[in-house]
Amino acid sequence: MIKILRDFSKRILRAIFKRKDNIRLGFYGPPNAGKTSLANRICKDWTGEDMGVISKVPHETRHVQFKEKVEIKYKGKELLFKIVDTPGIATKIDYEEFLKFGLKKKDAKKRAKEATQGIIESIQWLDDMDAVVIVLDAAENPYSQVNITIIGNLVARKIPILIVANKIDLKKADIKKFESTFPEYEVVGISAKEGLNMEEFYEALFRLARKV
Repeated sequence: MIKILRDFSKRILRAIFKRKDNIRLGFYGPPNAGKTSLANRICKDWTGEDMGVISKVPHETRHVQFKEKVEIKYKGKELLFKIVDTPGIATKIDYEEFLKFGLKKKDAKKRAKEATQGIIESIQWLDDMDAVVIVLDAAENPYSQVNITIIGNLVARKIPILIVANKIDLKKADIKKFESTFPEYEVVGISAKEGLNMEEFYEALFRLARKV
């Protein structure tokens, strides 16, 4: 009971003192969907600096990383974000997966352990998010256990959501499938790598901020 009251008080205080000009924006999604690529694109556009390292090897991001005070100015509007890039969420991590990318067994086991801890850290950070951008691979099946788990956690916390279908430059990308899978949420198709459709993304980001 004490814990419930403490959590309730924390939510009330956060709601009272929340500043809409300094929004804590989390990037969530499965591994290799392009969360860090999108975070890098935003930071490069508005701060001139990258945020994190990207790699074809899954779970390159294994710790939460963030960039303070990213000011976005778009069509006469301004918003200040704290961007939080989180490790990819997966239901299962097997060190043998990393062996396929040339990692030695010892390094693969270490990476798997760090990735598992990263997932726990990602979930813990959800309570500190004002809004979340869910980054998914536009060429993959949107209806997966991982995606449903992520959205379920956000809905339970009543956190505003924007779904980004990344990698629209790929031939297998299918935005309509994402829109039909998640009809209750706004879906924006982009390519963070190529910088495609970023204007529509920024417009959607400002709409997301209004829900905070």
